[in-house]
Amino acid sequence: MLSNIRVVLVGTSHPGNIGSTARAMKTMGLSNLYLAEPRTEVDGHSIALAAGASDILQNLVKVDSFEEAISDCSLVIATSARSRTLDWPIIEPRGAGEQLVDECKTGPVAIVFGRENHGLSNEELQKCNYHVVIPANAEYSSLNLSQAVQIICYETRMAFLSEQNLDNKREIEQLTDNYPASKDQERFFEHLENTLLSTGFIIKNHPGQIMTKLRRLFGRARIETQEMNILRGILTSVDKFTKSKD
Repeated sequence: MLSNIRVVLVGTSHPGNIGSTARAMKTMGLSNLYLAEPRTEVDGHSIALAAGASDILQNLVKVDSFEEAISDCSLVIATSARSRTLDWPIIEPRGAGEQLVDECKTGPVAIVFGRENHGLSNEELQKCNYHVVIPANAEYSSLNLSQAVQIICYETRMAFLSEQNLDNKREIEQLTDNYPASKDQERFFEHLENTLLSTGFIIKNHPGQIMTKLRRLFGRARIETQEMNILRGILTSVDKFTKSKD
């Protein structure tokens, strides 16, 4: 699923930033890197800063324009400083991660990072569905390119893991029988009490707190329908045995 999430760097001018971006991506499980109209090439410095993520550099896609990098993407999110002149849907990194993970199930999506010195142009920003703004310290909001990539990739991974946990929970719930309805639980307790009376474990005139404690025990255990059916079967076998002794 994460292979459908594309990190696009536009007009990157420092080779070290490309390597650091590859490292940030790989630590979070992303691998699809695009360079749009880059102003530098991958070099030894890039590979050194990639620190083991050189496979991402080897497989990156280089294109001539921003438009080409996003042409087949159904969702494009641009990183941007909050703009007063461009009224556009703005989301925070967590929301961006959730959107990317949700929509990458059906095809490629992109998160776009602009030039180191002046980001993305207004024209480029208007070609994106959302703008993501990292809520950094207003008194010092300076983030370098790879730091911004790391934040968005982290939130994307957290959204992905959350989605996986939900899928696993749904799968377990499908494999696990439902819990019995209240009326079925009452039938079980009636059956249990009658069996215990027939065996003499509960004395009819002096029942004490046995059933109350057993109800609390089974309530705490919260047995499933299949488990309750097994217990009903055991009680039935005890009933048959005690009747045969009469």
